[in-house]
Amino acid sequence: MSSHFTVIYDACVLYPAPLRDLLMHLALSDLYRARWSERIHDDWTRHVLANRADLTPEQLQHTRALMNAHVRDCLVSGFEHLIAAVNLPDPDDRHVVAAAIHAGASLIVTFNLQDFPAEALKPYNLAAQHPDDFIVDLLDLQPARVLEAAARHRRSLKNPPKTAEEYLDTLLAQGLTQTVALMRPWIVAM
Repeated sequence: MSSHFTVIYDACVLYPAPLRDLLMHLALSDLYRARWSERIHDDWTRHVLANRADLTPEQLQHTRALMNAHVRDCLVSGFEHLIAAVNLPDPDDRHVVAAAIHAGASLIVTFNLQDFPAEALKPYNLAAQHPDDFIVDLLDLQPARVLEAAARHRRSLKNPPKTAEEYLDTLLAQGLTQTVALMRPWIVAM
């Protein structure tokens, strides 16, 4: 059975790919409901295309389609009328909060905590959390399911495949320092 705890992924946690892929595997664990919008997709894919000349819009469209197809009820739409009412330091981030409100989310998973100040989110019963803290909280609540999702993610890596140690190094490079520290004793399970 799926959890009713709902989170919105900000675009910055969907690029680069290693973090996005781990978050997708975690979303499939049914520990929470992961949501995003087409506009959030547009944001992360625009940044990928600006930084990765080796990737094409078609490849990223394929990734978007896979994300949308595999995570149940992930796309939030119909929130656009709420955007103007949201007050944030950067008006370009208002759509993320509007999507979160419309989706009934409790949390925005983002690296950009300064863009989502607690006082601005409080009226909407929302909070923003760094992905490392988010995954650590999940590990605290359901360690076996999180480790299983991470192991599934590592096993899915084919080009190139990674040892468990290499996998943890990749997560460390994504800024998941606490997560890696908690997972390292369980490396045999990955």
